[in-house]
Amino acid sequence: MTDPIRVLVVEDDPVAADAHVMYVGRVPGFTVVGTARTGAEARRALDRTPVDLLLLDLHLPDVHGLRLARSLRAAGHHADVVAVTSARDLAVVREGVSLGVVQYVLKPFTFATLRDRLVRYAEFRATAGEASGQDEVDRALAALRVPGPAALPKGLSAPTLERVTVTLRDRAEGLTAAGAAEAVGISRITARRYLEHLVEAGLAVRAPQYGTVGRPELRYRWVRG
Repeated sequence: MTDPIRVLVVEDDPVAADAHVMYVGRVPGFTVVGTARTGAEARRALDRTPVDLLLLDLHLPDVHGLRLARSLRAAGHHADVVAVTSARDLAVVREGVSLGVVQYVLKPFTFATLRDRLVRYAEFRATAGEASGQDEVDRALAALRVPGPAALPKGLSAPTLERVTVTLRDRAEGLTAAGAAEAVGISRITARRYLEHLVEAGLAVRAPQYGTVGRPELRYRWVRG
């Protein structure tokens, strides 16, 4: 039986970290061996625990994720990296390639998105031996490539999700579904679906808003990532 791929989740927000641990635990062949909220905690964890893969947030409180990856390489740690981040700078993506970043997962994402990346990584990792030719090398590398955009839940679109995400991130006090609907220009029901998707992805939290007459309304707040 093949040993599971050992994953260290490096994420400073506890809500997001718990979501990532849960997601990884649902993918056969992977096991979470620990969590770290800072770069320093990640280094200590790697010194005491064998790790195959880092699920790494790039915006840590004490160090940028790529700087951490570079220092780990210099220290002799060879774990691969799946970057989980809201950063969209393609220069960062290019830099990460040389530091062992094998996949990028942009927040917000669904379980299906992360599962797809992990399964592809496992296929790539399973390749061994000597290639018979260029075609076999190409097939091994193709395991990491994504054939197309990951599907969102039915009825949700990427452009609208991006607008809801940006709106929520810009409101430190949070938003109700009605507030998000007004800001983005969609219906209240639609806004709630997008906000709930962000909660399920571990990127937002919700809590009842009291002080109004009748049933309390839910207020959503962005979780930094």
